[in-house]
Parts: sequence; C-alpha cells; structure tokens
Amino acid sequence: MTKIVKLRRGLDISLQGVAKKDKRNVMVGGVYALQPDDFTGVKPKVVVKEGDKVVAGDALFINKDFPEVGFASPVSGTVKCVERGERRKLLSIQVEADSTQQYKEFGKKDVNSLSGDDVRNALLQAGLFGYINQLPYAISTNPTTTPKAIFVSTLRDMPLAGDFEFELAGQEKDFLTGLAALAKMAKVYVGVGSQQSSILSAQLSVPNCEVVEFSGKCPAGNVGVQVNHIDPVNKGEVVWTVEPTAVLFFGRLFNTGRVSLMRTIALAGAQMKDPAYADVMVGAQLDLSKELLEGSTRLIMGNPLTGRAVAADAPVFLSAHTSEITAIPEGDDADELIGWIMPRFSQFSVSRSYFSWLFGKKEYNLDARIKGGERHMIMSGEYDKVLPMDIYGEYLIKAIIAQDIDKMEQLGIYEVSPEDFALAEFVDSSKLELQRIVREGLDMLRKEVE
Repeated sequence: MTKIVKLRRGLDISLQGVAKKDKRNVMVGGVYALQPDDFTGVKPKVVVKEGDKVVAGDALFINKDFPEVGFASPVSGTVKCVERGERRKLLSIQVEADSTQQYKEFGKKDVNSLSGDDVRNALLQAGLFGYINQLPYAISTNPTTTPKAIFVSTLRDMPLAGDFEFELAGQEKDFLTGLAALAKMAKVYVGVGSQQSSILSAQLSVPNCEVVEFSGKCPAGNVGVQVNHIDPVNKGEVVWTVEPTAVLFFGRLFNTGRVSLMRTIALAGAQMKDPAYADVMVGAQLDLSKELLEGSTRLIMGNPLTGRAVAADAPVFLSAHTSEITAIPEGDDADELIGWIMPRFSQFSVSRSYFSWLFGKKEYNLDARIKGGERHMIMSGEYDKVLPMDIYGEYLIKAIIAQDIDKMEQLGIYEVSPEDFALAEFVDSSKLELQRIVREGLDMLRKEVE
C-alpha cells in the first residue's frame, strides 16, 4: 500500500499561460553548450580545447576535486568555444554539432545483474554521475559519498512547471530502468502527486523502491520537503536527490548503451504565444524571440519562483536541470494611478489585501515587479504558512544572515535547499532574497565544515 503524506501548509499560485499537453518544434541552432554553473558545487576543469572533435558521451569538463566525475557532451561535433568570464571563470563549453550524430558506445547492460558499484562506475564512465545531487548543501554529489537513501520527486507543482507525467509517456521502460539502477546503490523513495496515476502504478515493480504520495499545496513537489517528511537529514548523513528526467538519462544509458540528453520542456507563461511542450537536447541553443508576445518580457530559464532571468532578445542555451522556460511581463511599463489604494481585482494577494480573492480560484497575469523595497526582517510567521517542513524558517534565515553556524545547524540547515524558500521569498513582506541567502549559508557551512 502506498504511503500518503498530507501537507497542510503551502501556497498554489495559478498563472496564465500553462503549457498545453501537446508538442511543437522550436528553433534550435547548430551550437550546443554545457554550462558548469548548472552543476552547483563543481569546480570545473576543461579536458578539451577549441577545434577538438568529440562524440556524444565524451567528457567536456571534469570536477577538479574528483577527476573521475566527468560531464558528457550532449552531441557530437567540433568544440567551437571555451567561454570564460571574469577571473577566467568557465562559463560554457560550446560544441558545433555534426549533421550526422555519432555516439560513444558504453554497451547495453542488464541492471538486474549489476551491483551498486557497477552502476556507479557506469554513470561515471558515461559522464552522467554529476546529475545526482545531495543533501546537505544542495550540490552535485561526488563518488565518495554513501547515501542513506535516494529521493526522486516526480511532482512538479511550482507555477507554470512542466508536467513530468506528460514527459514520461512512451519512456516508462527507461524510467523504470533508471530507478532500478539507483535502487542498486541505496533505498529509493519516489515522491508522486495524487493525480499521477501512471507513475503511482509503475514504480510498484521496482525492488528496493518505495512510492510515497504527497497531497497538498506547492511546494509539496520539492524534493527537500519530501526528504523532510520521509527521512530527514541529520548532521553527518547524506541523501542523494535525482530529478526525474535524469532518471530517464540513466535508463537510456543502460538500455541503449549511449548517452542521450534529450528532455521535454514546457514553454509557458502569459508572454508565450503558444504555450506547449517541446523535445530539446540539453545545451541546445534556443532563439525564443519570435515565440514571445510584444511588450517588455521577463524570460526565465525555469519557473518564475526558482528560475533565472535570461535575455529575451538573444539565443539562450538550455540548462541541464531545466524542465520549463517561462515568459511573464516585466512590468516596467505598468502605469497604475494611485495603485496602492485601488481594489485591484486582477492582482494576487496572499493576505487578501486585494478584492480578487472574492472571485475564487483564477489564473493571474503577474509581472516581475517585487512591489516594494528591501526592509528590516519582520518576525510575523509568514514563512511558516508556506513552508511545510519541520523547521523554523525565519529563525534559520536570521542565523544565516548572522553567520552563526552552530545556530544554523540546530535549526536544520542540513536538510534545506534554496528552492525550499522560493514561496517564502514570494510572500516575504521584507522583500529579502531568501534563496540567495540560503545558498550563501550553505556555501559558507560547506567551506567551514569540510
């Protein structure tokens, strides 16, 4: 019987422009780029140079601290550019794709006959191990860690997030193979939503894998929230977290013997002309300027709460962990006469400050403005209303700001990631950048403890 966890706290934000359940083509350039910043905590070292020929599956860079962890090229072609920024920071490695793709052959493998070490070595050889993250610190993990459990959340409930159940259709075999591979290394917990019937039934056949159903509002789909309710992380413990699309990557490797980094992303948001899904390779160069409506637009790699802004009028490269690209109004052209005193029937308010709540559940067209400036932190308990974890969010943020490591540990920093505070940042009346603060706290803690 499937375990059910009911969450009472959280907040669902319905935005206009949800992607329709069909697929369409998008304009993709001939250049693909792998960006080290997509893999938090990795110190990249380039192992190719401009002009080199690579095939799909060849490593483009490695983790300097753990050289056995490489990161595979999504395509075959010629290394066009090794892009660096300030202080020679590696920004991306760009590959100009061949017209006919070639693949590095790793050989098909029967997962049932493999040991945990065999699975680990196979992922390392194929340059896919870096897609596994860990708690504490919310970083890309390394082969020396031994997880007490592995968590996969198939529930995406952030605003405008892509539906993994739609992405999974036709790829169930690869997903089950990927789960079986992970289950060779540690107990696997698969978090699902109450409406994901196909995923609920599929995982029951995988040994050492347990399905846990989460019922509640966003952020029930956050893997950190699920870890907190299933098997919390204490000091000295490590759990691995794997996004569901990466599980597909792993399954394809064992079923085909090749690296395939094709993923299904949602193109969503009120400023997107035709919100739908598209199959795109990781690192693909996308030109979305013709896909957007006229007007000032905030184009986001990811969802509006946790994604990062990218240029709307220039090609962008698809990030390794991105399941959606969203477009919302920038808001810099908004002109609201005595706006603060108007009833605002079309604006969203958590505290019901606007009259829009009288119209029941509706989709809003919110823009990118924060509507206020940063101010002193108010201890009002508003974080707790949207943070369904057994921690004191406001006190943890204060401890991070004060750089009090002992207090941070006592307040549960080992089991949080920046995305867990995305909704708290949205409702925060102090307008603090909570996700940035948490990221800085985790980096500081990792530097001091390790």
